[in-house]
Amino acid sequence: MPRKARIDAAGALHHVIIRGIEGTKIFRDETDRENFLDRLAELLLKSRTRCFAWALLPNHAHLLLQTGLMPIASLMRRLLTGYAVSFNLKYRRHGHLFQNRYKSILCQEDTYLKELVRYIHLNPLRAGLTADVKSLDQYPWAGHSALMGRIKQEWQDTEYVLSYFGDTGPKARAAYRSFVEKGIAEGRRPDLIGGGLIRSAGGWDGVAKLRKEKLFMKSDERILGNGDFVEEVLKEADDRLDRRYAIKAKGIDFDGIVLQVAHVLKMKPADVLKRGKEPQTVTARDLLSYWASRELGMTTVDISKRLRVCQSAVSRGALRGERMAEENDYRLT
Repeated sequence: MPRKARIDAAGALHHVIIRGIEGTKIFRDETDRENFLDRLAELLLKSRTRCFAWALLPNHAHLLLQTGLMPIASLMRRLLTGYAVSFNLKYRRHGHLFQNRYKSILCQEDTYLKELVRYIHLNPLRAGLTADVKSLDQYPWAGHSALMGRIKQEWQDTEYVLSYFGDTGPKARAAYRSFVEKGIAEGRRPDLIGGGLIRSAGGWDGVAKLRKEKLFMKSDERILGNGDFVEEVLKEADDRLDRRYAIKAKGIDFDGIVLQVAHVLKMKPADVLKRGKEPQTVTARDLLSYWASRELGMTTVDISKRLRVCQSAVSRGALRGERMAEENDYRLT
């Protein structure tokens, strides 16, 4: 059965789960964890991706990320590839380090952000890496210690998470810690990482209740949210795919977009692909980056190779291109 495509959008909340292949340890010592976090921090800051929660376990890791200038798929590909190469070199091993694709679940923020922060940060305690919440407060390899103000992580968005628990620092931290403690008794919470219908209905009890009432909800294993949220996300994703198929059916490819950009901005096609920082060149590159990524579904890596610029320049340019297209009502077709 073919794998389903990733679903993403600017501002989307993702629970990412990474596992070592066949239970392999992906972190053998503290330098491995530091290596992983250094790479993660650099990518988060460059792409303006927000991280609300994280936990590193010996053979797997959890991240709660909000999409910024770079799609989560691109960020994770760069993070995991770079880390795996350095890990293999260090331990003189070969082959895959991670189990298949990482798991990414697009989440309904207002309903699940607090629950996911708690679930992720309790992982070290559930795994026996810390004895209790007091030791978890000091544990350096999960985001809970940063939320408690014990360890500073510049790249972790602690203020936003704490804003869910109160207006002032000490009171918000106390309310957050109490919330975390109450979650210990709830156990592993498979409803937060299981099948789409189970999550959307609020667990197996919710599914059973729906079936008794002969009610059915839209579900998808890639999404964590209620039925309306799942339906909305899937519709948006389908609309985007339908648009791309229609454009490709008309024979429009990257070169076709270059011609359209040249037409819209009244410049020569060759000038659209020029390198440099002249205002018109940058404007053309921005609009081209936006249409190529949004309308054709090209990755920022592929676009950067065609334009001979860095990937981060494409990501930033695509955002400017989107604003430009909206403000001037520029359309590809």
